[in-house]
Amino acid sequence: MELKDILSGIEGLKVRGSLDINVENVENDSRKIAKNGMFVAIKGFDLDGHAYIRQAIDNGAKVVVIEEGTKIKKSDIDDDTVVVMAPDTRIVNAKIACNFYGNPTRKLKLVGVTGTKGKTTTTFMIKSILEKHGQKVGLIGTVANYIGDKNLGESSRTTPDSLELQKLFSQMVEAKVDTAVMEVSSQSLKLHRVDGCDFDIAIFTNFSEDHISPKEHPDMEDYFNSKLLLIKEAKKSFINNDDFHVAKIRKMLPDCDIKTYGIDNEANLIAKDITVTNSSVDFKVKIGGRNERVKTGIPGRFSVYNSLAAICVCELLGANAEEIKEALLEVRVPGRSELVDNKKGLTIMIDYAHSPESLQNILKAVKSYTRGRVISVFGCGGDRDHGKRPLMGQISGNVADFTIITSDNPRTEKPEEIVKEIEEGITKTKGKYVAIVDRTEAIKHAIEIANKNDIIVLAGKGHETYQEINGEKYPYDEREIIKKIIG
Repeated sequence: MELKDILSGIEGLKVRGSLDINVENVENDSRKIAKNGMFVAIKGFDLDGHAYIRQAIDNGAKVVVIEEGTKIKKSDIDDDTVVVMAPDTRIVNAKIACNFYGNPTRKLKLVGVTGTKGKTTTTFMIKSILEKHGQKVGLIGTVANYIGDKNLGESSRTTPDSLELQKLFSQMVEAKVDTAVMEVSSQSLKLHRVDGCDFDIAIFTNFSEDHISPKEHPDMEDYFNSKLLLIKEAKKSFINNDDFHVAKIRKMLPDCDIKTYGIDNEANLIAKDITVTNSSVDFKVKIGGRNERVKTGIPGRFSVYNSLAAICVCELLGANAEEIKEALLEVRVPGRSELVDNKKGLTIMIDYAHSPESLQNILKAVKSYTRGRVISVFGCGGDRDHGKRPLMGQISGNVADFTIITSDNPRTEKPEEIVKEIEEGITKTKGKYVAIVDRTEAIKHAIEIANKNDIIVLAGKGHETYQEINGEKYPYDEREIIKKIIG
């Protein structure tokens, strides 16, 4: 593609060199640049892409995009290299990606889901319903990226970088995908990764404290305003009217087309007569003008909210009541309140909960509907926030009936030391617990002491199928571990 076409419609640029040059690849990672490439230098939190311009040129870059005000060594740029100067290379990176891949989101329906919790489950529900409706669906999110049934592998981020994202969309267009549904993180909105995406529908699931750190959001206001960008961009949005913060959005954005869903407050779509068990949740809801009984195999009240969001989107896209009911009954989300069938008939749930808030949420949720005991099995990742370890111990001690503290992804830390830090919190409670560092032995112990009225919650790893120890990822799928133990 010619450079003038890649830069088409992008304002505020200054160019040294010819715009008629042909560009065969665009990257913001100098290691990935190939012959006749274009390198976009971005200032990151840890690394500055401008320091790798020389490497990019040596690898084949004929065009480099740099940010205004950045000092570049004259020796880093060859005389015949085309230089594009931009006010903000992050923003330009997204626009370049859209142009280079032919603005693919204009050629399919695009659904974006944001919120603190529920993004993954909601996207999987939407995918499942639309496939029942006969559509080919693409999915981009935390667990993996999909084109139809084809799993493209685990994502490095919830929402990929602009170039990777637009490449995925172009692959979806080539594969004749009807609708793409994606998780849209606050970081991706703040850092302009989704700039240029043509969102037909947006969902805002809920809002609570998360991702507040020097490298993410300085405060809750910045976190909320970042998520709000998706609603501003979408043609139509659905929001959770039971969430205190989210419910304010309609008044904040009176010019946006926003409808609501909920359980407790008045909304455009309301769930009533809810029944929650260890293995499912069912409720009444109006679909196509008729009251329908909907059931899903993902237990918990939060599943009702996720189901309502999915129903809003899919009904708008043409799905009928029977398609919605069948899909929600069958849908399973890897590592999100995922129930594992087993020969003992025990209720064993795998969940990705790996923060104090997410652990408290899942344990309280299952506690509310479990007839027997809640048996909590969890650890904490190494080389991560030490402060959350005693907090999570305290939470499990207060909520669960029995806790088994174990290893998660110890990375470069000693798992025994991580377990000790968790114990500091649980000893402040009256909760019964045992520490078993080996995760397989911990799961085995949980299975041995559980009965059919109990629920075992294996928290922390979720969809992961590995355990990370000293820089190596070893195969570790909790579903397979359970099968081996039960036999």
